[in-house]
Amino acid sequence: MQRAALLDAARSLLSEGGTEALTFPALAERTGLARSSVYEYFRSRAAVVEELCEVDFPVWAAEVEAAMAAVEGPEAKVEAYVRRQLSLVGDRRHRAVVAISASELDSGAREKIRAAHGGLIAMVVEALGQMGHGQPRLAAMLLQGIVDAAVRRIELGAAEDPAAITDAAVTMALRGVRG
Repeated sequence: MQRAALLDAARSLLSEGGTEALTFPALAERTGLARSSVYEYFRSRAAVVEELCEVDFPVWAAEVEAAMAAVEGPEAKVEAYVRRQLSLVGDRRHRAVVAISASELDSGAREKIRAAHGGLIAMVVEALGQMGHGQPRLAAMLLQGIVDAAVRRIELGAAEDPAAITDAAVTMALRGVRG
């Protein structure tokens, strides 16, 4: 329970103040633990980040996968892939992941993030193959680039409504993957 409370506090700190806010004294204060107790659970900030990746990425990916499974046809799956990721932008787990991604991480944490993103991209490869792409993995990576750009635009609090950004990203994605 303490570990879960620490991870929840880490998510809050990251989403509120970015990686600079994720400190062991702040974690201790948020959870009511002594700072020395935090070190019993995590050896470093990077260890907190790695565990957040292990816990949160699969949940996020499962939500995207469920959205894709709920629709029929490859184009509908591509649209669900884009829309579900963009709908998660306001989620605290997503804000924490973005803060993590922007920070200077050790190689272990970076590898976990890369592997998680690879798993996310792998979800849409089959749909792109069904649409006739000769290089569906490349198309999936480029599609994810559209999603990532839309995520950044939404997070910036751009003048456009997040729904308009999402619609534009879906339109670009579908037109692009149709060739």
